[in-house]
Amino acid sequence: MDDTPPPKLPEALPQSVLFCCDHNAVRSPMAEGIMKKFYGTACYIQSAGVRSDMEIDGFAIAVCAEIGVELSRHRSRSFDEMKEWGDDLSSFDLVLALSPASQRRALDLTQYFHMDVEYWPILDPTGLGEGREAKLASYRQTRDQIIARLIARWGPPVPDVT
Repeated sequence: MDDTPPPKLPEALPQSVLFCCDHNAVRSPMAEGIMKKFYGTACYIQSAGVRSDMEIDGFAIAVCAEIGVELSRHRSRSFDEMKEWGDDLSSFDLVLALSPASQRRALDLTQYFHMDVEYWPILDPTGLGEGREAKLASYRQTRDQIIARLIARWGPPVPDVT
């Protein structure tokens, strides 16, 4: 008799997801772009940072372009800017924090809003690797961690959603 548990079935997509990291320049925009490509408009998806003091990272743009995800038009924004610009932070069903600082900030929001917060420990590739190829390899590792988490949670990409 096989005692192996059955594979976990993918969960239904929430209505809205907010990815967050430190600067909204690498991990959270990558996750936003990849999730939009994988699942289309079945879910409202945004990203933010604890701070927005950096522009989108060129290596993040490059490794996402390899899989058909366009990030060059992304503009970094913080939680505070989202609020200032009229985004309703309470409207997000799920906040996926990709860094410890963003997890703390997201958990602060739960004092005022009903939302689920999860921490996905995704590698910060900035500062890793010597030379272009080594840096790209680190960013690909981050991208692939995000892809693995998305598929584990919500299943394989939906065909022809983009």
